[in-house]
Amino acid sequence: MAKARIIDPGAFSARLTLEGPVETPDGQGGAERGFAALAMLWAAIEPVAARADEAAGTLPVSVTHRIWLRRRGDLAGGMRLRKGARIFAIRAFRDPDETGRYTLCDCEEIQP
Repeated sequence: MAKARIIDPGAFSARLTLEGPVETPDGQGGAERGFAALAMLWAAIEPVAARADEAAGTLPVSVTHRIWLRRRGDLAGGMRLRKGARIFAIRAFRDPDETGRYTLCDCEEIQP
């Protein structure tokens, strides 16, 4: 078992909105995918890496973050976290030390 990590409660200083995917009918038999706010929560955000990819002569930058949350049992694939205009797509999540205290999300900052 991994050693339990102690996190200062003051580290959870970022106010985020948890968003889940929703589909609305487009009136032509299909659906448009959007996102709806599910919960407001406090989190600790750690930038861990940056990657620059060239695409069609532009240089979009993808920044990857680890976002620590208090334990959540309702996370699912396709969800994302929002901090104002910044959006973090949740790529993976886990209980980092199997104590049931925290959820660690591996996120990629995406452009809206």
